[in-house]
Amino acid sequence: MKLLVCISKTPETTAKISFSDDGTSFNSDGVQFIMNPYDEWYALVRAVELAESNGGEVTVLHVGESSSDIIIRKALSIGAHKAARVDAVPTSSMFVATQIVNYVKNNPQDIVFFGKETIDYNGAEVGSMVSEMLDLPYISFASKLEKQGDVFHCDRDIEGGIQTVELSPPFAISAAKGMAEQRIPNMKAIMMSKRKPLEVLEPFQVDEKVSISQYNLPPSKSGVKLIDADNMEELVRLLKDVEKVL
Repeated sequence: MKLLVCISKTPETTAKISFSDDGTSFNSDGVQFIMNPYDEWYALVRAVELAESNGGEVTVLHVGESSSDIIIRKALSIGAHKAARVDAVPTSSMFVATQIVNYVKNNPQDIVFFGKETIDYNGAEVGSMVSEMLDLPYISFASKLEKQGDVFHCDRDIEGGIQTVELSPPFAISAAKGMAEQRIPNMKAIMMSKRKPLEVLEPFQVDEKVSISQYNLPPSKSGVKLIDADNMEELVRLLKDVEKVL
């Protein structure tokens, strides 16, 4: 069984976010980057668990420059068997999806894993793009994946309940909370990860359909305004005329 886990690099959750003076690019100065938590904690760990219990090979795939290699090595220390990196700056969801599609066409997989979304853009776009271009069944926001015989059973949260799906490989899936528990690699695994293969690939050319025109930070949060308990008229006025909630 061949399992591919697509991993992204995102700013650490406490990083201070800023943009260039013209607002067209992200300012990465002083920012610590990590593996996207949904990719690491849920997609990658579940793929490794499935390989351990059923046999198979886990490959991690990343689109990015050499600065991402430390993140890829962490994925290898968690249990992936090998890795590949497309040597390119990920300019858009379509660009990343096309690189993944090109890789899978040359290296067929039984399951292609994604985290449900990245914690920086929160777009949840790449998985559905890949499944469409490869014509694969796609289960999004999955919270459970179990192998039973030759088929897989998958749970996903829906409005008011849980939907259970049965399907056979090949398919693509995006992992949400509940799919697995975070693994912390030990020192032996970290050292062994340095010996595992990391293939660097040339990017596939993409005709970009979308470009970023500008980034804007959200308005700064205002402080709490205290209203005297005896002055309900002022509270109503603020809610109606200022906050526009009445």
